[in-house]
Amino acid sequence: MQTLLLFGLAGFLAQLVDGSLGMAFGVTATTTLIAVGAAPAVASAAVHLAEVGTSLASGVSHWRFRNIDWRTVGILAAPGAIGAVLGAYVLTSLSTESASVWITTILLLLGLYVLIRFAFLKLGKLVTSKRPGVRFLAPLGLVAGFVDASGGGGWGPVATTTLLSSGRLEPRKVVGSVDTSEFIVALAASVGFLFALSDEHDLNYTVVAGLMLGGVLAAPLAAWLVRRLPPRVLGAAAGGLIVFTNARTLLSSIDAPAGWTTAALTAIGILWAVGLAAAIRSVREEKRVNALAGESDIDDEDPARVSTR
Repeated sequence: MQTLLLFGLAGFLAQLVDGSLGMAFGVTATTTLIAVGAAPAVASAAVHLAEVGTSLASGVSHWRFRNIDWRTVGILAAPGAIGAVLGAYVLTSLSTESASVWITTILLLLGLYVLIRFAFLKLGKLVTSKRPGVRFLAPLGLVAGFVDASGGGGWGPVATTTLLSSGRLEPRKVVGSVDTSEFIVALAASVGFLFALSDEHDLNYTVVAGLMLGGVLAAPLAAWLVRRLPPRVLGAAAGGLIVFTNARTLLSSIDAPAGWTTAALTAIGILWAVGLAAAIRSVREEKRVNALAGESDIDDEDPARVSTR
Protein backbone atom coordinates (compact mmCIF):
# COMPACT_ATOMS: atom_id res chain seq x y z
CA MET A 1 0.00 0.00 0.00
CA GLN A 2 2.87 2.37 0.83
CA THR A 3 4.45 1.72 -2.59
CA LEU A 4 1.13 2.45 -4.30
CA LEU A 5 0.72 5.74 -2.44
CA LEU A 6 4.32 6.90 -2.98
CA PHE A 7 4.30 6.23 -6.71
CA GLY A 8 0.76 7.55 -6.92
CA LEU A 9 2.14 10.86 -5.63
CA ALA A 10 5.03 10.64 -8.13
CA GLY A 11 2.55 10.02 -10.95
CA PHE A 12 0.34 12.89 -9.82
CA LEU A 13 3.23 15.38 -9.78
CA ALA A 14 4.65 14.07 -13.08
CA GLN A 15 1.27 14.44 -14.81
CA LEU A 16 0.80 17.96 -13.45
CA VAL A 17 4.07 18.88 -15.14
CA ASP A 18 3.30 16.96 -18.33
CA GLY A 19 -0.29 18.11 -18.72
CA SER A 20 0.67 21.73 -18.15
CA LEU A 21 3.80 21.83 -20.33
CA GLY A 22 3.02 19.05 -22.82
CA MET A 23 6.16 17.23 -21.71
CA ALA A 24 8.11 15.51 -18.95
CA PHE A 25 5.85 12.77 -17.49
CA GLY A 26 8.21 10.09 -18.79
CA VAL A 27 11.34 12.06 -17.95
CA THR A 28 10.13 12.82 -14.41
CA ALA A 29 8.73 9.37 -13.62
CA THR A 30 11.65 7.44 -15.14
CA THR A 31 14.08 9.62 -13.22
CA THR A 32 12.22 8.67 -10.02
CA LEU A 33 12.31 4.94 -10.79
CA ILE A 34 16.01 4.90 -11.70
CA ALA A 35 16.80 6.94 -8.58
CA VAL A 36 15.25 4.18 -6.43
CA GLY A 37 17.22 1.46 -8.23
CA ALA A 38 15.04 0.18 -11.09
CA ALA A 39 16.78 -1.23 -14.18
CA PRO A 40 16.59 1.23 -17.13
CA ALA A 41 14.52 -1.02 -19.41
CA VAL A 42 12.15 -1.93 -16.57
CA ALA A 43 11.79 1.73 -15.57
CA SER A 44 10.94 2.81 -19.12
CA ALA A 45 8.54 -0.11 -19.56
CA ALA A 46 6.74 0.66 -16.29
CA VAL A 47 6.43 4.35 -17.13
CA HIS A 48 5.05 3.66 -20.61
CA LEU A 49 2.50 1.19 -19.26
CA ALA A 50 1.39 3.87 -16.80
CA GLU A 51 1.30 6.44 -19.60
CA VAL A 52 -1.30 4.38 -21.46
CA GLY A 53 -3.76 5.35 -18.73
CA THR A 54 -2.48 8.84 -17.99
CA SER A 55 -2.26 9.92 -21.62
CA LEU A 56 -5.81 8.64 -22.28
CA ALA A 57 -7.12 10.61 -19.30
CA SER A 58 -5.08 13.63 -20.36
CA GLY A 59 -6.42 13.41 -23.92
CA VAL A 60 -10.02 13.29 -22.73
CA SER A 61 -9.41 16.25 -20.42
CA HIS A 62 -7.77 18.31 -23.19
CA TRP A 63 -10.66 17.36 -25.51
CA ARG A 64 -13.15 18.72 -23.00
CA PHE A 65 -11.20 21.98 -22.81
CA ARG A 66 -10.88 22.08 -26.65
CA ASN A 67 -7.08 21.97 -26.57
CA ILE A 68 -6.66 19.44 -29.43
CA ASP A 69 -5.99 19.70 -33.17
CA TRP A 70 -7.08 16.24 -34.34
CA ARG A 71 -5.31 16.46 -37.70
CA THR A 72 -1.99 16.93 -35.90
CA VAL A 73 -2.76 14.01 -33.58
CA GLY A 74 -3.56 11.71 -36.50
CA ILE A 75 -0.37 12.49 -38.43
CA LEU A 76 1.95 12.54 -35.40
CA ALA A 77 0.80 9.36 -33.64
CA ALA A 78 1.52 6.63 -36.24
CA PRO A 79 5.22 7.37 -36.90
CA GLY A 80 5.57 8.04 -33.17
CA ALA A 81 4.36 4.51 -32.46
CA ILE A 82 6.87 3.03 -34.94
CA GLY A 83 9.72 5.01 -33.36
CA ALA A 84 8.64 3.89 -29.88
CA VAL A 85 8.74 0.19 -30.79
CA LEU A 86 12.21 0.60 -32.29
CA GLY A 87 13.37 2.48 -29.20
CA ALA A 88 12.05 -0.24 -26.88
CA TYR A 89 14.02 -2.92 -28.72
CA VAL A 90 17.20 -0.82 -28.70
CA LEU A 91 17.01 -0.17 -24.95
CA THR A 92 16.34 -3.81 -24.04
CA SER A 93 19.25 -4.97 -26.24
CA LEU A 94 21.79 -2.93 -24.26
CA SER A 95 23.60 -4.31 -21.22
CA THR A 96 22.33 -3.05 -17.85
CA GLU A 97 25.40 -0.86 -17.29
CA SER A 98 25.35 0.62 -20.79
CA ALA A 99 21.59 1.15 -20.62
CA SER A 100 21.94 2.95 -17.29
CA VAL A 101 24.51 5.40 -18.63
CA TRP A 102 22.54 5.89 -21.88
CA ILE A 103 19.15 6.54 -20.29
CA THR A 104 20.54 8.74 -17.51
CA THR A 105 22.45 10.85 -20.03
CA ILE A 106 19.35 11.25 -22.22
CA LEU A 107 17.23 12.23 -19.22
CA LEU A 108 19.86 14.71 -18.03
CA LEU A 109 20.07 16.36 -21.47
CA LEU A 110 16.28 16.51 -21.78
CA GLY A 111 16.01 18.04 -18.33
CA LEU A 112 18.69 20.59 -19.18
CA TYR A 113 16.83 21.49 -22.35
CA VAL A 114 13.56 21.98 -20.44
CA LEU A 115 15.31 24.13 -17.81
CA ILE A 116 17.10 26.35 -20.35
CA ARG A 117 14.09 26.68 -22.64
CA PHE A 118 11.63 27.78 -19.99
CA ALA A 119 14.04 29.78 -17.84
CA PHE A 120 16.16 31.66 -20.37
CA LEU A 121 14.74 31.49 -23.90
CA LYS A 122 11.87 33.42 -25.41
CA LEU A 123 8.87 31.18 -25.86
CA GLY A 124 7.97 33.03 -29.03
CA LYS A 125 4.84 34.16 -30.77
CA LEU A 126 2.68 31.67 -32.62
CA VAL A 127 1.64 32.06 -36.26
CA THR A 128 -1.49 29.96 -36.72
CA SER A 129 -2.16 30.61 -40.42
CA LYS A 130 -0.07 27.63 -41.56
CA ARG A 131 -0.82 24.31 -39.86
CA PRO A 132 1.86 21.60 -39.61
CA GLY A 133 1.82 19.04 -42.44
CA VAL A 134 2.88 15.44 -43.02
CA ARG A 135 6.45 16.28 -44.10
CA PHE A 136 6.98 18.09 -40.81
CA LEU A 137 5.01 15.86 -38.40
CA ALA A 138 5.96 12.36 -39.62
CA PRO A 139 9.76 12.64 -39.10
CA LEU A 140 9.11 14.51 -35.85
CA GLY A 141 6.90 11.69 -34.57
CA LEU A 142 9.42 9.00 -35.55
CA VAL A 143 12.34 10.71 -33.80
CA ALA A 144 10.32 11.70 -30.73
CA GLY A 145 8.92 8.17 -30.35
CA PHE A 146 12.38 6.58 -30.58
CA VAL A 147 13.91 8.98 -28.04
CA ASP A 148 10.90 8.51 -25.76
CA ALA A 149 11.15 4.72 -25.52
CA SER A 150 14.94 4.37 -25.60
CA GLY A 151 15.51 7.23 -23.16
CA GLY A 152 12.63 6.64 -20.75
CA GLY A 153 11.05 9.91 -21.83
CA GLY A 154 11.31 12.51 -24.55
CA TRP A 155 8.04 12.47 -26.47
CA GLY A 156 7.00 15.81 -25.01
CA PRO A 157 10.40 17.55 -24.91
CA VAL A 158 11.03 16.68 -28.56
CA ALA A 159 7.52 16.95 -30.03
CA THR A 160 6.12 19.83 -27.96
CA THR A 161 9.15 22.10 -28.18
CA THR A 162 9.56 21.51 -31.92
CA LEU A 163 5.90 22.27 -32.60
CA LEU A 164 5.98 25.36 -30.39
CA SER A 165 9.10 26.71 -32.09
CA SER A 166 7.64 26.04 -35.55
CA GLY A 167 4.93 28.63 -34.93
CA ARG A 168 2.24 26.60 -36.69
CA LEU A 169 -0.15 25.86 -33.85
CA GLU A 170 -1.30 27.83 -30.82
CA PRO A 171 0.36 26.74 -27.54
CA ARG A 172 -2.61 25.12 -25.80
CA LYS A 173 -3.35 23.00 -28.89
CA VAL A 174 0.30 21.98 -29.12
CA VAL A 175 0.15 20.72 -25.53
CA GLY A 176 -3.22 19.03 -25.98
CA SER A 177 -2.35 17.40 -29.32
CA VAL A 178 1.02 16.07 -28.17
CA ASP A 179 -0.48 14.70 -24.93
CA THR A 180 -3.31 13.02 -26.83
CA SER A 181 -1.09 11.41 -29.48
CA GLU A 182 1.10 10.11 -26.64
CA PHE A 183 -1.59 7.50 -25.89
CA ILE A 184 -0.78 5.66 -29.15
CA VAL A 185 2.97 6.07 -28.60
CA ALA A 186 2.81 4.78 -25.03
CA LEU A 187 0.67 1.82 -26.09
CA ALA A 188 3.11 0.90 -28.87
CA ALA A 189 6.13 1.26 -26.57
CA SER A 190 4.46 -0.90 -23.92
CA VAL A 191 3.79 -3.69 -26.42
CA GLY A 192 7.39 -3.43 -27.63
CA PHE A 193 8.76 -3.68 -24.09
CA LEU A 194 6.51 -6.60 -23.15
CA PHE A 195 7.81 -8.59 -26.13
CA ALA A 196 11.43 -7.48 -25.76
CA LEU A 197 11.95 -7.79 -22.00
CA SER A 198 13.53 -11.05 -20.88
CA ASP A 199 12.33 -13.20 -17.99
CA GLU A 200 14.94 -11.66 -15.69
CA HIS A 201 13.23 -8.28 -15.96
CA ASP A 202 10.29 -8.27 -13.55
CA LEU A 203 7.84 -5.41 -13.79
CA ASN A 204 6.42 -4.16 -10.50
CA TYR A 205 2.77 -3.68 -11.40
CA THR A 206 2.08 -1.91 -8.09
CA VAL A 207 4.47 0.82 -9.24
CA VAL A 208 2.73 0.93 -12.64
CA ALA A 209 -0.69 1.17 -10.95
CA GLY A 210 0.51 3.94 -8.63
CA LEU A 211 1.96 6.03 -11.46
CA MET A 212 -1.16 5.50 -13.56
CA LEU A 213 -3.62 6.28 -10.76
CA GLY A 214 -1.78 9.44 -9.72
CA GLY A 215 -1.49 10.57 -13.33
CA VAL A 216 -5.17 9.95 -14.08
CA LEU A 217 -6.21 11.96 -11.02
CA ALA A 218 -3.94 14.84 -12.02
CA ALA A 219 -4.95 14.95 -15.71
CA PRO A 220 -8.10 17.13 -15.40
CA LEU A 221 -6.30 19.59 -13.12
CA ALA A 222 -3.34 19.78 -15.50
CA ALA A 223 -5.61 20.40 -18.50
CA TRP A 224 -7.20 23.27 -16.57
CA LEU A 225 -3.83 24.65 -15.43
CA VAL A 226 -2.48 24.78 -19.00
CA ARG A 227 -4.60 27.92 -19.51
CA ARG A 228 -3.63 29.58 -16.23
CA LEU A 229 -0.27 28.45 -14.81
CA PRO A 230 2.89 30.28 -15.97
CA PRO A 231 4.71 27.56 -17.93
CA ARG A 232 8.08 29.22 -17.41
CA VAL A 233 8.15 28.69 -13.65
CA LEU A 234 6.86 25.13 -13.79
CA GLY A 235 9.23 24.20 -16.62
CA ALA A 236 12.26 25.70 -14.88
CA ALA A 237 11.41 23.94 -11.60
CA ALA A 238 10.84 20.55 -13.23
CA GLY A 239 13.86 20.83 -15.53
CA GLY A 240 16.20 21.70 -12.68
CA LEU A 241 14.98 18.78 -10.58
CA ILE A 242 15.45 16.35 -13.48
CA VAL A 243 18.97 17.63 -14.20
CA PHE A 244 20.03 17.49 -10.54
CA THR A 245 18.70 13.95 -9.98
CA ASN A 246 20.13 12.44 -13.15
CA ALA A 247 23.48 14.20 -12.75
CA ARG A 248 23.81 12.64 -9.32
CA THR A 249 22.88 9.20 -10.69
CA LEU A 250 25.28 9.52 -13.63
CA LEU A 251 28.19 10.68 -11.47
CA SER A 252 27.55 7.78 -9.10
CA SER A 253 27.44 5.23 -11.94
CA ILE A 254 30.86 6.33 -13.28
CA ASP A 255 32.37 6.43 -9.76
CA ALA A 256 33.26 10.11 -9.98
CA PRO A 257 35.43 11.45 -7.10
CA ALA A 258 33.48 12.98 -4.22
CA GLY A 259 34.97 16.41 -4.88
CA TRP A 260 33.85 16.38 -8.50
CA THR A 261 30.37 15.25 -7.53
CA THR A 262 30.02 17.99 -4.93
CA ALA A 263 31.28 20.66 -7.34
CA ALA A 264 29.02 19.49 -10.17
CA LEU A 265 25.89 19.29 -8.03
CA THR A 266 26.63 22.68 -6.49
CA ALA A 267 26.98 24.22 -9.96
CA ILE A 268 23.69 22.60 -11.04
CA GLY A 269 21.99 23.90 -7.90
CA ILE A 270 23.18 27.43 -8.67
CA LEU A 271 22.03 27.12 -12.30
CA TRP A 272 18.65 25.87 -11.08
CA ALA A 273 18.24 28.80 -8.68
CA VAL A 274 19.29 31.30 -11.35
CA GLY A 275 16.88 29.66 -13.81
CA LEU A 276 13.95 29.90 -11.39
CA ALA A 277 14.74 33.56 -10.69
CA ALA A 278 14.99 34.26 -14.44
CA ALA A 279 11.68 32.47 -15.08
CA ILE A 280 9.88 34.46 -12.38
CA ARG A 281 11.40 37.70 -13.69
CA SER A 282 10.32 36.84 -17.25
CA VAL A 283 6.76 36.09 -16.14
CA ARG A 284 6.53 39.46 -14.38
CA GLU A 285 7.98 41.25 -17.41
CA GLU A 286 5.58 39.50 -19.79
CA LYS A 287 2.63 40.48 -17.57
CA ARG A 288 3.84 44.09 -17.52
CA VAL A 289 4.23 44.17 -21.32
CA ASN A 290 0.80 42.59 -21.84
CA ALA A 291 -0.77 45.07 -19.44
CA LEU A 292 0.80 48.00 -21.31
CA ALA A 293 -0.35 46.54 -24.62
CA GLY A 294 -3.87 46.23 -23.24
CA GLU A 295 -3.88 49.85 -22.14
CA SER A 296 -2.60 50.88 -25.57
CA ASP A 297 -5.43 49.01 -27.27
CA ILE A 298 -7.98 50.72 -25.03
CA ASP A 299 -6.50 54.13 -25.79
CA ASP A 300 -6.65 53.46 -29.53
CA GLU A 301 -10.33 52.56 -29.27
CA ASP A 302 -11.29 55.44 -26.95
CA PRO A 303 -9.99 58.87 -28.09
CA ALA A 304 -11.91 60.59 -25.27
CA ARG A 305 -9.81 58.71 -22.72
CA VAL A 306 -6.63 59.91 -24.41
CA SER A 307 -7.78 63.53 -24.27
CA THR A 308 -8.35 63.37 -20.52
CA ARG A 309 -4.72 62.35 -19.84
